[in-house]
Amino acid sequence: MTPEVRCADRTEESLANLVYKRVSTDQQSTDRQNLVLAEAGIEDPVVFEEDAGTSSRLHPLQRPKFGDLLTYARPGDIVHISEMFRLVRGTGHILDVLDVLHRDQVALAIHDGAFSGMDLTARHPRTGELLSTVKFMVQTFAAAGELQRDLQRELTYDGLRAAEAKGNKGGRRPAVPAGKIESVRTAYLEGRSIAALARDHDVSRGAIRTAVADLLPEYTAAAPDAPTPELPVALDMPGKVADFLRRAELSPDERAALDQGVTVRRGQGYTLRVSTTPAVHSQLLGRCESLDGTLAIPAQRKARREYENRVNALAADAER
Repeated sequence: MTPEVRCADRTEESLANLVYKRVSTDQQSTDRQNLVLAEAGIEDPVVFEEDAGTSSRLHPLQRPKFGDLLTYARPGDIVHISEMFRLVRGTGHILDVLDVLHRDQVALAIHDGAFSGMDLTARHPRTGELLSTVKFMVQTFAAAGELQRDLQRELTYDGLRAAEAKGNKGGRRPAVPAGKIESVRTAYLEGRSIAALARDHDVSRGAIRTAVADLLPEYTAAAPDAPTPELPVALDMPGKVADFLRRAELSPDERAALDQGVTVRRGQGYTLRVSTTPAVHSQLLGRCESLDGTLAIPAQRKARREYENRVNALAADAER
């Protein structure tokens, strides 16, 4: 039931579990947040989700859906978020939000990340001010989070530069432009090969096959120069690589492969069993190239090399 419908029938005595979700770009999804919140077992959640691409730089109190949440909230309600940085980024934002929640007597539950399980609304019984220990932890974790994001951006930038120096542009391969699809289809019907069309239009063979998909023979052998369609392959991705990629900007295909991965526990660590095409495995490997840099810790570099070996072995098997 939507918040607007429930609000009209709501009484002061009824308490609600208010769920807040947000992603920073329209290329991201809330799949990971949904998983964390589902595992929390929240009863009868009332969901407030910002439009895709709502910037983290916008103060939470100025975001439309969080404003709706505060309007809907009643004393005793609980605001649920998957992790603190879905709601706030900088230290000042955190303290501002905590002051508002305290004013409205609304609790905050964080289900993952550094702040999970912490009571951030604890106040001094006489002064009513935020406990100094809580304030210190909030400021410390927030500063650490900002440092982590800054380093992440630097590593990603360095990794992209290194990939470009090797001739890898990264990202999704270009599709056939809409204005040229008809000419590609006509040329294919006239006997032009998929490989030749791919060279002519500077795209992959897969892009050409997509453009002429309904023209391909369904029950006959593929043309000699046409590649065999790639099938999903399961590879174990080290946990440190998976953690890095979850915070990276990924294409929809890459994000879907990561979100659908199966966690396999390995002692105190884990691996993520990712099933996707070899091409997407290679793209994910390129995304974490910065883990070979000097700013990465040894364990990250080792994890990245392990994943690289598995992806390279997959490519070698395909060539045989």
